[in-house]
Amino acid sequence: MKLVHLYLFGIGNVGKTFIQQILDSRPFFKSHHQLDVRIVGLANSSTVLTLEEGIDKEWKEIFDANGSPRDPQSFYRFSETQEAIKIAVDATASIELSRFYPEIAEHGFHIVTANKIANTLSQNFYDQLRSILKGKDLFFEYETNVGAGLPIVQTARDLYNSGERLFEINGVFSGSLGYIFNRYSQEDVLFSEVVKDALELGYTEPDPREDLSGNDVARKLLVLAREAGLKLEFEDIAIENLVTPNLRSASLSEFLTDLPQLDSYFQERKNALKEDEVLRHLGQLHVQNRQLKVSLQAVRNDTPAGQLLGSDGFFEIYSESYTQHPLVIKGAGAGREVTARGLVSDIVKISKIATSIEISQIL
Repeated sequence: MKLVHLYLFGIGNVGKTFIQQILDSRPFFKSHHQLDVRIVGLANSSTVLTLEEGIDKEWKEIFDANGSPRDPQSFYRFSETQEAIKIAVDATASIELSRFYPEIAEHGFHIVTANKIANTLSQNFYDQLRSILKGKDLFFEYETNVGAGLPIVQTARDLYNSGERLFEINGVFSGSLGYIFNRYSQEDVLFSEVVKDALELGYTEPDPREDLSGNDVARKLLVLAREAGLKLEFEDIAIENLVTPNLRSASLSEFLTDLPQLDSYFQERKNALKEDEVLRHLGQLHVQNRQLKVSLQAVRNDTPAGQLLGSDGFFEIYSESYTQHPLVIKGAGAGREVTARGLVSDIVKISKIATSIEISQIL
């Protein structure tokens, strides 16, 4: 039985769901993978907790009662006394934490993240992080960066690593915006009401402007572009921002209060649709000409994108082997459950690979 220690940053919607999934799945991991997976570290923006035996279902009470003021060195000091595969798990949307990934790797942690920021900072940062990880034989997995739990990143990575030339990757990249515009196109409802519903359901980022600005989809495009071997910066992406300038700099609470200001604009976009059209938020990556575009478009309702329901994401990959008929991946593209399960899947992947490497080194 191999011991796996998890250090979790972020105990919001995704973090809490992740904890529950790990606790529920521990017996399965032991019996099927010979992995004893324990969450031994918890941290939010102000508090940190470490427990050698790992947390249990009473973790909230223990965290509140025994947590200490957050100290950046807490996880490092604790991990140095433990013999285990150690994995840092980022369930936040923190830019600050992303910038510490190289330091976390320097301390010997594998990294699993739902946070797209680290993969979309400068190309120099991207290359530096991978250089450190490679030098220390550490793994970095981030399947949930695109399509929540859908296997988009791994598919693009596998195609590229197999020597396949990628031509285009298109689709509805945001389950959040998919939910918003699927509902808005079909129902007689105010745009602001749909956005608030999406926020309450956990489909959007904590600040919905991250989705509506197009930045979240743009980051997903950049993640895939770099998987396809392109060296590009975030500024190279053409983005249609759906947030009016006066709301971009407002506080989150002010933005949510003033959200109805967007209703008339989107009603005009909706009124301009033809009878057989719906609104869809699309991401388009043209690998060959190195163009990335994020925009709201009118599409026919009988197309794959036009037929989407709920928070489903839809991705089509054109490559050497999929020239006429693209490789299509479709399914739930947002939500705390699928995102948390994607993190769990990445942890099992790393744990099994790390275990097999240790065994081969012994032999």
